[in-house]
Amino acid sequence: MALSKRSSTSSSNNNNRIGLALIATILGLYTIGLCASIWHLPSPTHRRRRWVERMKMRFGGSINLSTTGIEDVDADADDYEDDSQEGNKSGVIPQAKWPVSIRDEDGNFDDVVHPGHKAKGNPDVIMSVPKMWIDNPVSIHQNKLMSRELAMKIGSCATPDASGNHARGDSCPISERTIYVAIASYRDYQCRDTVTSIFERAKFPERVRVGVTDQIVEGEDGPCDAPYRPCKEDPEQMLCKYKSQLDVYQVDAPLAIGPVFARHLGHRMYRGEYYYMQSDAHVTFTRNWDEDIISQQEVSKNEMAVLSTYLSDVVGNIDKNGKSLINTRPIMCNTDYESGQKNKYLRHGSQPEAVPTIRGTPQLEPYWAAGYSFSRGHFVVNVPYDFHQPMIFQGEEMSIGIRGFTIGYDFYAPERSVCFHHYAEGANKKARNKVPHYWEHTNIYAGAGTKAMYRLLGVVHMNPEIDRKEWDHTEESKYGLGGVRTPEKFYSTFGIDV
Repeated sequence: MALSKRSSTSSSNNNNRIGLALIATILGLYTIGLCASIWHLPSPTHRRRRWVERMKMRFGGSINLSTTGIEDVDADADDYEDDSQEGNKSGVIPQAKWPVSIRDEDGNFDDVVHPGHKAKGNPDVIMSVPKMWIDNPVSIHQNKLMSRELAMKIGSCATPDASGNHARGDSCPISERTIYVAIASYRDYQCRDTVTSIFERAKFPERVRVGVTDQIVEGEDGPCDAPYRPCKEDPEQMLCKYKSQLDVYQVDAPLAIGPVFARHLGHRMYRGEYYYMQSDAHVTFTRNWDEDIISQQEVSKNEMAVLSTYLSDVVGNIDKNGKSLINTRPIMCNTDYESGQKNKYLRHGSQPEAVPTIRGTPQLEPYWAAGYSFSRGHFVVNVPYDFHQPMIFQGEEMSIGIRGFTIGYDFYAPERSVCFHHYAEGANKKARNKVPHYWEHTNIYAGAGTKAMYRLLGVVHMNPEIDRKEWDHTEESKYGLGGVRTPEKFYSTFGIDV
């Protein structure tokens, strides 16, 4: 074989060279086409390429939008323009839409410096986050009590009126008033079970949308939107059946800096729903929870009512079909100072559970709880979680509650529990104690929480002895107080000495 090759004529050698050149050209063109095709393939875990290009540290982040079919766009997020988004700064309320999802808004993202790394002097860690539905709360509440007429302009209806308008106010049937549920999860194996419970137990699941901030270690933790079995095998699983109503913003676990930041991201996924509900990622809901909690909210006849409480334990309080087994309910009337982050802040507590003495309506209470909250959607618009409070855990409830109070919101204990919490106690102690916590990153962000706590307390006038120059005032009007009541009124009303 070797001898015959050496004896080939020069003519055949030329032909071979030409043939090889043609083959090389064809293979090159094919390779270029293949690379271009792969580049534009949709991905279920959508990592915006500008995030990859601009990330200069070893930590990454991704946006998981639950379904495939998302295309990358070349436009810079900062250059995105849309008439509905112009209202974010001017006070114009964006047009209500349903169904709605941040999957449909690729390109409508803000590039922000990660607040934990910023606090440590590392401004190179850039995150791409959904834009706020309305960016300027003051343009809406205008430092005065929100009128009912204005409030009725915020809140979508599942079906539009004859003119195609989804913001129908009171004319929207109660069964069609949409609900946005925000969940913050840190490496929590029960997150998908919580989402399943929300959709499975709702009487009208078609009007519910869930937004999850899912902080996980990819490859170790199960994503919150991943069903237990492939959807092709079992399409009736809630995570398959309602996947178009589930938005998951996935964050690499080392970027987790506490519930305030995670829930801030959850607020960024709100898109004008009629009601807003917030819960933890390890909660089980009762049958027809949506109908029940809406009826409790509406019977208050208070547009500014926020139903909130520390949830009862799931063990022994709900049966396998979602029926509550108790007629008692928790109420929050206790608080006291606690030390941490080189400061003192309020930490709330619950009264012992009892049968409500006031029946037929939720009961007024002074405090707000992060683990469960239900209100009209404008609560998210007017009292957004502060972006500039990294590594805050205790203190978030005091901050949101007092800020909400100054904007005109009133807090109530629900008369009936519509969900129950999986505490790390009793039967659930072993499993829940295995769930990691965000403070495993304390060393990365050492000192950031102390600075954030000075800001948190300064905003609500709880550390008057501290010079205002000592804390960060960035976007204070956006994440600050309203003009309806003062923090001092809150303290005097509820007997708190600052």
